[in-house]
Amino acid sequence: GIPPALWHWRSWPEEYRTPHSAGMQRFARDHAREVAFHAFCQWLADASQQAAQEAAREAGMPVGLIADLAVGTDGGGSHAWSRQREILPGVTVGAPPDIFSPLGQDWGLTAFSPLEMRAGGFGAYRELLRAAFRHAGGVRVDHAMGLARLWVVPQGMGPAEGAYLRYPIEDMLRLLALESHRHRAIVIGEDLGTLPQGFQGRMADAGILGMRVLWFEQEPDGAYRPPHGWSPDAAAMTTTHDLPTIVGWWGGNDIEWRRKLSLFPDDAAADAEVARRAVDRKALWAALRASGATTAPEPPAGNGEAAVDAAIAQVGSAACALAILPLEDALALPEQPNLPGTVEGHPNWCRRLPGDAATLLDAPEVARRIEAFASARPRGT
Repeated sequence: GIPPALWHWRSWPEEYRTPHSAGMQRFARDHAREVAFHAFCQWLADASQQAAQEAAREAGMPVGLIADLAVGTDGGGSHAWSRQREILPGVTVGAPPDIFSPLGQDWGLTAFSPLEMRAGGFGAYRELLRAAFRHAGGVRVDHAMGLARLWVVPQGMGPAEGAYLRYPIEDMLRLLALESHRHRAIVIGEDLGTLPQGFQGRMADAGILGMRVLWFEQEPDGAYRPPHGWSPDAAAMTTTHDLPTIVGWWGGNDIEWRRKLSLFPDDAAADAEVARRAVDRKALWAALRASGATTAPEPPAGNGEAAVDAAIAQVGSAACALAILPLEDALALPEQPNLPGTVEGHPNWCRRLPGDAATLLDAPEVARRIEAFASARPRGT
């Protein structure tokens, strides 16, 4: 990518580092046409999102678009430049080491300062919420644990050397509920990974749906929960953009990517993950057979496409309030869009889908999967 020294506002000439300086105002006047063009592009994006939501509603979708409320912002981006007091300097947001990322994660983002949020009456946070709800029937809160605490990593240090920074969760939940009510929209919170005790209960009390992903719906003994045992206060899904697709999980693609990019402490840890995946495959297939999602024998690791229909049926029949089928699984794709903890090495958000957007879902096998997913939903959900 382009070196940060060429685009990060902290590397700009001093007179351009704040938006209200005389030098910056002069620059805006001298380049008014270029500034207006970028404002026009933002207007187009906003109008396009509005048109998409209106089309979804006209097609009979009760929710339509679900917007994403990001966990943070690029420290070199426009938000951090234009509202510098609101943003934490000198740290990035990530996650501590866990089973999926043994070395921890550094997402290269920064976030709101909790002290400045309170001092400013949560004005910036409210603006962010209103922008997210503006043209959507729902909002997904990325890394919802950030409402309570964020893992922050000082610049120049590794993810494992970070620490938790606490946030005013009660105030943030109340404001989120207020904007949800005003916009008559649902809220889904990404409650995956390491969570503070009682956090999911607080989300449920606030009317925020959690996320239940097929790969994680296991009992302590490793058995996978039957669909009727999934939480009703959640949205069920086969996977997320940060996790392997059905085909990818079945074949261990995510493990090989993490091995290739040295995201395991050593080869022994990677080999242990491969062995664990084989055990999980067997346990998941047993659960799929027990629930009636399939009667077939377990497919080999190299034939993940044979597991797609059964996995989709399992998630579709979950007792959750909502169920979501990611496009990658409807298409039975082997690769996930994003690999957390990576900036280079994996083509994050760069993969092209195999076909034209207008006809992508028309293929018979894709249409069949979507229909099976919808038909599997329990009555009353």
